[in-house]
Amino acid sequence: MALELRQSLKLTQQLVMTPQLQQAIKLLQMSRMELIEQVREEMEENPILEEGMEEQEERASQEETVEVSSPEQDGVAEVDGSRESLPEIDWQSYLDSYSLGGSAGDFYEETEERPSFESLLTKKGSLTDHLAWQLGMLRLDEDLRRCCAEVIGNLDEKGFLVATLEEIGSACNLATGCVEKALGTVQGFEPAGVAARNLQECLLIQARRLDMGGTVVEEILRDHIDFLENKNYQPIARKLGLSLDEVFAAIKIISSLDPRPGAAFNQEDAHYIIPDIFIHRVSGEYVVTLNDEGLPHLRINSFYRSYLSNKSDVDKQAGEYIQDKVRSALWLIKSIHQRQRTIYKVTKSIVKFQREFLDQGIEYLKPLVLRDVAEDIQMHESTISRVTTNKYVQTPQGLFELKFFFNSGISTADGDAVASASVKSKIKEIIASEDPRKPLSDQKIADMLSESNLEIARRTVTKYREMLGIGSSTERKRMF
Repeated sequence: MALELRQSLKLTQQLVMTPQLQQAIKLLQMSRMELIEQVREEMEENPILEEGMEEQEERASQEETVEVSSPEQDGVAEVDGSRESLPEIDWQSYLDSYSLGGSAGDFYEETEERPSFESLLTKKGSLTDHLAWQLGMLRLDEDLRRCCAEVIGNLDEKGFLVATLEEIGSACNLATGCVEKALGTVQGFEPAGVAARNLQECLLIQARRLDMGGTVVEEILRDHIDFLENKNYQPIARKLGLSLDEVFAAIKIISSLDPRPGAAFNQEDAHYIIPDIFIHRVSGEYVVTLNDEGLPHLRINSFYRSYLSNKSDVDKQAGEYIQDKVRSALWLIKSIHQRQRTIYKVTKSIVKFQREFLDQGIEYLKPLVLRDVAEDIQMHESTISRVTTNKYVQTPQGLFELKFFFNSGISTADGDAVASASVKSKIKEIIASEDPRKPLSDQKIADMLSESNLEIARRTVTKYREMLGIGSSTERKRMF
């Protein structure tokens, strides 16, 4: 078989994404805070960009004139800066008031910049810090203190010990007896139950801390923990020779114990969501408003604009650099405006489809897919998907992500369709109103929904219940 080289012509079409188009797509799917950060970075890198004032503010600043008058015209005596004219200072009163210790705000003039509230906050203590502080309060020998520190360092976020005693002894080069003593020392710290090796030991430590040693509570935790986990109380009563009421009284105490003693020290701070869009009801109609607060109003620097206009004095290399930066700045401004217009159009379309939800609540949320909005505003589905990513809208019904309004539909007995989010809300309401002693099964919930003209299978109820983070009927059962 002979090999040869040939030249051939081939005509093809392909989509080439320019850097400007890639930037526009990237800006479209950014959240409001990400966009503000991106704009700040562009302003630092591009000297052509500058932050301009709003038109009204700029017009007001141009019209404002400052009149400077002489002291004689205002009838105010001129201040004499000589030492003889200064009043006598009462230093004793000054020192007395200073020793009282005023607030930090007393030391800042109105024109000075005060420190932010966040800068005055202290760091939230962790579980490790809390236990280390308690360890520092004890008088221990060096080996035991080092071993206790190793135990503290091997606790997970729930406060359980994740390393074996052999591993801790090997790390500290100490005998197992010393490690057990260190473990007992740490288990005596607060919160009660910390440094336990399993849930059973954790609950036993807390029960004994409450002087429940030798009681029914300790006996249930020590010998019948399996029945307790499955909520099978009758075998416990039979084995202990007690009535169910006595067992329930002991279990009520056990339920008050904390199965995760270290979780309270690892709670994350609340992150507040600032909406990108507002939907207000005005005179019976819904008005969509974009949240531009904090977003810089960009414009081209006037100095570079005038520099380019005088072409005779422009250096060739400098002119090319400035023109390149101007093009980049103009495209960024255009992309931001296009992004804002697209978000506005998508939100207006959602309002048109989900007006009943805005009027009456989640039960009236309609099924909606990306294609419906895309066809309504003559855009591609991928654009709608990017717009609704990480965007939040404040509505009369609350704060929601834009993707919340897109739901699959479930047919009713009347032939209509109901959004899946509405079905989840109804399932949540049914479970919230059930008797905790006799929780409803998934099949019973499906039957109750069918009575409301919602034909839904049991496995669908199970799927939605798990998506809501709600346990099964066995897990929800409460005997007291």
